[in-house]
Amino acid sequence: MTAAFVFPGQGSQTVGMGKALADAFPAAQAVFDEVDAALGEKLSAIIWEGPAERLTLTENAQPALMAVSLAAMRVLETEAGIDLKRDARFVAGHSLGEYSALAAAGAFTIGDAARLLRIRGNAMQKAVPVGEGAMAALLGLSFDEAAAVAAEAAQGEVCQAANDNGGGQVVVSGNKAAIERAVEIAKDKGAKRAMLLPVSAPFHCALMQPAADAMAEALAKTNVQKPVVPVVANVLAQPIEDPNEIIRRLVEQVTGTVRWRECVETMAGAGVTQFYEVGAGKVLTGLLKRIAAGATGSSIGTPDDVAALKAARG
Repeated sequence: MTAAFVFPGQGSQTVGMGKALADAFPAAQAVFDEVDAALGEKLSAIIWEGPAERLTLTENAQPALMAVSLAAMRVLETEAGIDLKRDARFVAGHSLGEYSALAAAGAFTIGDAARLLRIRGNAMQKAVPVGEGAMAALLGLSFDEAAAVAAEAAQGEVCQAANDNGGGQVVVSGNKAAIERAVEIAKDKGAKRAMLLPVSAPFHCALMQPAADAMAEALAKTNVQKPVVPVVANVLAQPIEDPNEIIRRLVEQVTGTVRWRECVETMAGAGVTQFYEVGAGKVLTGLLKRIAAGATGSSIGTPDDVAALKAARG
């Protein structure tokens, strides 16, 4: 039980992701069919055919990334014999990836995860008028240094550390003017780079409170089960299993910091040496190398990746 399965967040999406899995494996196609049915539309067509601008819309990107992650997970189960209860110490996901992790571990159905992420994406987009919020990446500062920059830049507006990604990569989020001040202050404080990010809303900050309220309402109506393995919650960087706490922490996550560096440190500290990033892209695998020296990361999002894991497991 030295493995953890982790699930990517927004930004990892690409047109065509998951198509090779669906073509090769009926179990993967079934996941995309389930997501399409839950949403009452062919999200799979947007995932595989684009256009990119439509896939990148938060309301589409969030359920789409979950669909690809769960399709890959189902293939690992059916083709490589992976059983999370037996083979994983923890699951975790970056922001929306926490929903993928919970669905993989049986806390949600795939249909419920898709509906929740559609609500979450819509609510996050609507929470702040376009152009009023922003996010910026501060590279080369510790989390505490970046948090101090955010506090100095706020000046009565919202400016807070949104993502602690590890390896000296912290993202700040809030009102646009405050984030622009943070970029300049960070450069003065010795950041290697500080730049605004091309995002449609200021995620994981207090401006997202309307979206947190929407998620509290949606989650209250959702049947949440105890996951088969503990999920390391973004806002706590600690494992949780109780369904009521899962709901509470998912609501907090909308406005709270994604403590990804600490999540990985928690898992590594509990003996995890092998991390499998399940779904689109290799962002988390790249971050892992900067956080947990000595741990191994593998990304699994294509039939070749599945074959490689199968061969490695003998």
